[in-house]
Amino acid sequence: MSRLPAISGKDLIKILTKRFGFRVLRQRGSHVTLTNDVSFITVPLHAELDRGTLRAILNDARISREEFSRYT
Repeated sequence: MSRLPAISGKDLIKILTKRFGFRVLRQRGSHVTLTNDVSFITVPLHAELDRGTLRAILNDARISREEFSRYT
């Protein structure tokens, strides 16, 4: 299993919207909510996401690590 990369919330949002069909629904403070009409995920806009936070976001979005690694 590949190790998840260090990535910012802003870069994660770009990948999710361009490659996985998510769109930005709203923003409250430093958190952005995205949807793909099936699931809703919230991404914090921090400088660098913890790997556990990134793993939880990918699990909620039903995206495997391998699939995500292709776009980072």
